[in-house]
Amino acid sequence: MVAAVTGCERGDHPSNIGKAAPQFVVSDGTRSVDLSKLRGKVVVLNLWATWCAPCIQELPSLLEMHHDLPDVVIVAVSLDQDEDIYRKFLVQRHVDLETVRDESGRINALYGTAQIPETYVIDRDGVLRRKFVSAQNWTSPEIEKFLRSI
Repeated sequence: MVAAVTGCERGDHPSNIGKAAPQFVVSDGTRSVDLSKLRGKVVVLNLWATWCAPCIQELPSLLEMHHDLPDVVIVAVSLDQDEDIYRKFLVQRHVDLETVRDESGRINALYGTAQIPETYVIDRDGVLRRKFVSAQNWTSPEIEKFLRSI
């Protein structure tokens, strides 16, 4: 069961909300993501790993949201070290959204992520609008309404 928390933030209001999202380009040899090329679209940046139980818990609703809201771009950045385990996971779980492996953890450091899953919503202008901490139900009416509103 996925937690119905719709915007839990650790501690204080994150200082980077309302500011430009840190830009990055990451490539894992198979896929590459350049955040700057997604300007003009709502982006859901999900930081995760195959060994993270809450990440696996929220994956079905993230995949469902991917199909329900095709105008929202989901970029899932994995911390996985083992490429084979990562690739097998994607196939076994039928992950068909944009995902890339960042084994260095550079993107997590760039966004100040201490514990995964963490997800950032970036608006069409490239501004961070919200941070979600821990597993979410990405098909909840509250989250879908928020994503449609920005």
